[in-house]
Amino acid sequence: MFSIPLADDAHLFPLEAWHAEEFFAHIERGREYIGQYVPFPDRSKDLEAARTLLGTNAHKAADDGVRLYGIRLDGTLVGGVLFPAFDAAGGNAEIGCWLEPAGVGRGLVTKACGVLLDWAFDVRGIRRVEWHAASENKRSIAVAQRLGMTRDGVMRQNHLHRGVLQDTEVWAILADEWRAHRAAAGPAA
Repeated sequence: MFSIPLADDAHLFPLEAWHAEEFFAHIERGREYIGQYVPFPDRSKDLEAARTLLGTNAHKAADDGVRLYGIRLDGTLVGGVLFPAFDAAGGNAEIGCWLEPAGVGRGLVTKACGVLLDWAFDVRGIRRVEWHAASENKRSIAVAQRLGMTRDGVMRQNHLHRGVLQDTEVWAILADEWRAHRAAAGPAA
């Protein structure tokens, strides 16, 4: 199976419909933690719903849109990264992430996002990638900062999640900014 090493014990791989059982088990383990800010748990209430979610996203990827990638730690799916929006013709994309508690604090999301940003900017010619995070989601905002992104602004009360209106911070990085950030970080980034 195709995968990219993130660390000795962690790998990034395309998350597809045939991973539904593994994905659902992961969602079950981290349902409340992940669901604080990410809709996957609410959209994956059972195995069939998880399979549908992954299948729908696979169709979007085939149309050069949304892409999902899982992160395995010691062989267990603990989270992932994604392009919830990908417009190659327009040169814009959005990147995001989710993790269950077992994957937190290891830098896996930052490394995985770096892989996706390299591909988006260097291979696909994307010019701008955004990061959207609830203002209260300090861990997510910290990833955007570690990736060298700039805070573009806050969309106030724009997102209803689990009955609560949330403010969304928009962070972004341009292709030349990413290349400069990557060069400054060196080969270990």
